[in-house]
This record gives sequence, C-alpha cells and structure tokens, in this order.
Amino acid sequence: MSAPHTSAGTASGTVLVENERTRVTEWRFPAKGDNTGWHIHAHDYLVVPLSDGQLQLREPDGTTRIAELRLGSPYFRERGVHHDVSNAGDFEISFIEVEFLQ
Repeated sequence: MSAPHTSAGTASGTVLVENERTRVTEWRFPAKGDNTGWHIHAHDYLVVPLSDGQLQLREPDGTTRIAELRLGSPYFRERGVHHDVSNAGDFEISFIEVEFLQ
C-alpha cells in the first residue's frame, strides 16, 4: 500500500517482491480490529485473498462497508483509493497485494 499514511495501523505488511514495475506485499490482520491505518493508493493494485474473511473499509467521508474476501478470488482497484482497512472477523485474515508501479 504505497502512499502517505495519515495514521499507523496494527496489521503487518511484508514486501515479498519489489522492482521498477511491481511491488508484491503480504498483509496479515491477526485479530479483529487490526488495521492498515489511513492511506491513499498511489498505484493501481490487485488483491488476492489468502483466506476467507471480512474486512471493514472506512472512507474519509465516514462511510463504512464490509468486504467479503474469498480464498483465491482476486479483485482489482484503480489508484486513488483512500481508506483504512481492518479485520471485521474473529479470525486472522491475510491477502497478497500486487501494486502496478508503471
């Protein structure tokens, strides 16, 4: 999740691959409420869930929604997304994020 964070989160991100074109990060949210912190995505990105689970997405206007993740079912977002993402379930949730830097 590139871009300036406006708050620190409790989820852990581990960069697995990074080059001039792509950054691949594994994100883990061990417990309910663990979060990324507020951030803006500077690049288009793809998310591949490593587990089933629910994420709560909070947006700057106060909107919240629950996203259902399914193991191996990817989704794509364009740059500019501004949010804080947290684990809405009772179990660890994780996913791979692929950012397209070029």
